Amino acid sequence: MIRSQPYLENIPREDALQCYLERLEELGVLKPGEPERCPVDESRGRVTARPVFAAVSSPHYHAAAMDGIAVNSVDTFGASETTPLHLKLEEQAVVVDTGDTLPAGYNAVIMIEDTHFPEEGIVEIIAPAVPWQHVRVVGEDFIETEMVMPSHERIRPYDIGGMLTAGLTEVDVFPKVRVALLPTGTEIVSPGTTLKPGDVIESNSRVLGGLVEEWGGLPIYAPPTIDDYDLLKERILEYLDKADIVAVIAGSSHGREDYTVPLFRELGDVFVHGVAIRPGKPVSLGALKGKPVIGVPGYPVSAALAFEIFARPVIYRKNGLSIPEDIYKEAYVSRKTVSSLGAEEYIRVRLGKVRDKLMIQSLPRGAGTVTSLVQADGIMCVPRLSEGYHAGAKVQVRILRPEGIPRTTVVVGSHDLILDLLANLIQQKYPGFRLISSHVGSMGGLMALRRGEAHLAGVHLLDEQTGEYNIPYVKRVLQGRNMILVNLAYRTQGMLVQPGNPKGINDLNDLTRPDFRFINRQRGSGTRLLFDHLLKQEGITPTAIEGYEREEYTHMAVAVAVASGSADTGLGIQAAATALGLDFIPVGEERYDLCIPAEFWDEREVSLVREILEEPDFHQAVRELQGYDFRDTGKVMGNID
Repeated sequence: MIRSQPYLENIPREDALQCYLERLEELGVLKPGEPERCPVDESRGRVTARPVFAAVSSPHYHAAAMDGIAVNSVDTFGASETTPLHLKLEEQAVVVDTGDTLPAGYNAVIMIEDTHFPEEGIVEIIAPAVPWQHVRVVGEDFIETEMVMPSHERIRPYDIGGMLTAGLTEVDVFPKVRVALLPTGTEIVSPGTTLKPGDVIESNSRVLGGLVEEWGGLPIYAPPTIDDYDLLKERILEYLDKADIVAVIAGSSHGREDYTVPLFRELGDVFVHGVAIRPGKPVSLGALKGKPVIGVPGYPVSAALAFEIFARPVIYRKNGLSIPEDIYKEAYVSRKTVSSLGAEEYIRVRLGKVRDKLMIQSLPRGAGTVTSLVQADGIMCVPRLSEGYHAGAKVQVRILRPEGIPRTTVVVGSHDLILDLLANLIQQKYPGFRLISSHVGSMGGLMALRRGEAHLAGVHLLDEQTGEYNIPYVKRVLQGRNMILVNLAYRTQGMLVQPGNPKGINDLNDLTRPDFRFINRQRGSGTRLLFDHLLKQEGITPTAIEGYEREEYTHMAVAVAVASGSADTGLGIQAAATALGLDFIPVGEERYDLCIPAEFWDEREVSLVREILEEPDFHQAVRELQGYDFRDTGKVMGNID
């Protein structure tokens, strides 16, 4: 048994979960509540507390299963095409419709298509009927007292139909597990509040509440509680009386205003505090007044992961159900993934099939990156005794989309805002298709094409020797492979500065000033290569620029750094400056192309991109972007063998 400590531990996930469930089992709090009656037509998603037995047989009468004539099979013997029989209506045969009660004395139905009426009151048949053909006999579906559903079964729409057909109007179900969600923190504010520095919009409780509903529980939302020990204590005690499980959101670590664990210790027991998972390490698990409690970390990704690992099994057990099997698929890592030893890391990913391989694009790994929750198709787990995966590694990914992953155009390479517009238009115009992009720089995109991990790459690589864009690099990196370059746009690159240019930046030489902070793009990106080329032309050494080694992976990330004041400038496209209200100092125009393997040219994932580039809706959307020229959009700029 794991013993709790007065400090943050680092217990393996599987040991922590086992400890938590065992201690709750000992307390007897994992059993479902007392059964309650529920109208059948309101029971979808509830769990049966007792076996459900049919109150009536279905059908409860012998019923015609076809339109035709009801007969006594004995009267039809000897009928054939060469020796048809004539039967008298109302004496030897009765016309019936599907669902009609079979008249007394009759035991078969002949389909109307196999009959003929040669004269008034006479029906002709050309084949004999066997007993009970085309008849739904009493109890064919359910026999009275037969079990319709076992206990401990989640009720589906089909089950509702079955119970109603079996004559039932009410069913015994377990009560929904009530889960109280208590968001805490002086910094959190309600959605829609005018934000000031330090404010954090409270969304965790609604995310976790949605998960509770998916798992068959009932979320109970508490108002936000500021970081005050006595007030939080009062709030926890209040909601312990209202719920079966209490989750306190944030304050689970060991900072100065992290009160969750001390309060859990004062009011009850803490079984675990600190689990070897990333994100989500500070999670705390315990019981108060005989009820399970969970201290959930405050960062959104940490909160979702910790809640899923530790709250989900408790809710299912208290619902009287076992946890459904997760769906895993084999996929391939598209770029090297590094992870620290000692913690099991869960990385949210996007997935797209290239050829016959499901490729992984890792999403941002920060515990506060809500976009990774929104965009994820699956979760890749790095074991705690592993340092990560090399590019091309085959791994198992847990699938998060039960509806299935759409056919996906996989783009790897340089970032551009137009790719987001393309992705939006594809999902609008081509249901079942989508585009995802991974921003690893132009060179990273070409390398992904070489490894067969993408359908196309966004590139803007200036060759210093020839002054030509993209073609020289494609020839060198993808030597011997047939590639087609299609123009997306020409872009204006320049220095992004705060409104009014408070530092008085005029040209690249100003970057060497000692009071100046630069933010760069990552190695291998087209913007980085352009910047290095411009520095060489000006005779400026990279070491003379403070911040040259600080890297970001997208134009918008550079713009955010400048807008927030963490950098004075960075090189990027004009559209990024405009999006965040920054000033822009142009340094030149570049050509941005899509590099497409010829073998994919007619594949639907690629052809729909080419179609979108010709669409009036696309041109209308991009017309509003500043810093672009679309004179060659969609034009083949090179066919390289």
